[in-house]
Amino acid sequence: QVQFVESGGGLVQPGGSLRLSCAASGSGFSLRTMAWFRQAPGQQRELIARIFNNGGAIYADSVKDRFTISRDNAKSTVDLQMNALKPEDTAVYYCYAFGGNFSWGQGTQVTVSS
Repeated sequence: QVQFVESGGGLVQPGGSLRLSCAASGSGFSLRTMAWFRQAPGQQRELIARIFNNGGAIYADSVKDRFTISRDNAKSTVDLQMNALKPEDTAVYYCYAFGGNFSWGQGTQVTVSS
């Protein structure tokens, strides 16, 4: 079983930056593809970035060139650096691991507003 604890969210002005972090417990972290999702009010959860065990990453068009996903296998953490934030980035952000039917964490709220 893998559990996720997300942190780093907050209120930021448009154009600002935030760095989210996720601590994942459980075995096999270094072998798993890790991902960040987000869910805005009234909308479905959206996959925005994933990072493979070799470090390669794929991004949704909505965040490409603004967000960067990274991982530290020694610490079992996955981060999301978010730059040039927009009001439409406002959502609860979750991390997750592919390859299992795990429970979602609590997420961390990101609000982009002036």
